Amino acid sequence: MEHERLAAASRGEAMTSLHRRRLLLAGTGVLVGGLSGCLGGESGGSTDDSDGTTGDSEGDAPAAITVPEGATCEVCGMTIRQQPGPTTEIFYANEEPEGHENPARFDSTWEAYQYEFDRDDEGWEDVAFYVTDYSAVEYELFEDGGDTLISKHYEASAFVPATEVTFVVDSDVKGAMGRDLIGFSERADAESFQSEFGGSLTDHEGVTPEVVAGLGM
Repeated sequence: MEHERLAAASRGEAMTSLHRRRLLLAGTGVLVGGLSGCLGGESGGSTDDSDGTTGDSEGDAPAAITVPEGATCEVCGMTIRQQPGPTTEIFYANEEPEGHENPARFDSTWEAYQYEFDRDDEGWEDVAFYVTDYSAVEYELFEDGGDTLISKHYEASAFVPATEVTFVVDSDVKGAMGRDLIGFSERADAESFQSEFGGSLTDHEGVTPEVVAGLGM
């Protein structure tokens, strides 16, 4: 059953563990540029703060937070820390998700975009949109039930603004809710991941309702 597969993944009962492989560009003359700046402020990346949050260096956007123990996904209701795959946080101006203060939190990236598109229709304004940065963590890939899954990273330091990543979309690597958008702040990392596991590349502006509709279980 699906919930048993996910529970097994979260306990680390995978058959195979593969450490991430960074693409080294020293001496190749390849320039890896960032994408557009942080939502709600000037581009400048994020900095780790002593209180466990990750804020933008200009101080304009709310800081990313470590996903709280027991926090559940706004869309599917599953406990985020118990699932594999990308995690996402969205902060809103003058609005809050049901049952708790900002940020809204998600155990998959595609669900976060689905939620965001729905809130856009209701007139909500997001002021910060953070995704897991798989260029910034030592991630693992592991096999379970015939699927290749990617590890969860819910610490504040693992997040980066969605505008600063290249997404690998619909690869063979799955998260909590099936095929997903897996973000890398280093485009070369995204290209390397795509070459090995398939999918397509896009940025934040390229994620449309049509793209999201093609993902998931």
